[in-house]
Amino acid sequence: MPKTAPFEAHTERYDNWFEEHEDAYQSEIAALGRLLETTGYRVEIGVGSGRFAAPLGMQVGIDPAQEMLGYARARGIDVVRGVAEHLPFADDSFDTALIVTTICFVDDVPRTLAEAERVLGPSGTLVIGYIDEDSPVGQRYLETKETNPFYRDAVFVSTEELVEALEAAGFTEFDFVQTIYHWVDEIDGPEPIAEGFGEGSFVGLKAAR
Repeated sequence: MPKTAPFEAHTERYDNWFEEHEDAYQSEIAALGRLLETTGYRVEIGVGSGRFAAPLGMQVGIDPAQEMLGYARARGIDVVRGVAEHLPFADDSFDTALIVTTICFVDDVPRTLAEAERVLGPSGTLVIGYIDEDSPVGQRYLETKETNPFYRDAVFVSTEELVEALEAAGFTEFDFVQTIYHWVDEIDGPEPIAEGFGEGSFVGLKAAR
């Protein structure tokens, strides 16, 4: 079952996090912007409150949390209620699919990636933004997850695990960027953005076939 309960109950708290951690948020936006195409028809899977979809130019967003969709709609996103494992879109519908800080919440990662691959056109790309399980922030979230209503049921993944799952879904070409080198409460100013992964806790991954 989708892990929607905390997002329905604490929607405002979730959305306010981005204002309280503006520098971390803008660093993640900038990192993902380096990977995303600027044209074409674009969807965010797990759109949440639209905090990433709106500034990154996603036209469509899907999420199982009804309260979150209200926020995303107010930010100009064409929203659909549904889950990542069963996308209500036809094959080859989109040029870009985006999944940000969502992969740790889905019930079935392989199914989610297979669905993303299905709804992308032949030259389409999938961009995933996530906290690497092996990173300092990822390890801290794991250590404190029982005290956080959002991360209590999260299952974090490492970059190696995600690439393996993407390859199984049919993706063969990968590009990476990374950012967030400090604990989020200690960030003061934009974080550097670099290619690759293994140093920054937030990783952006672009996958193509």
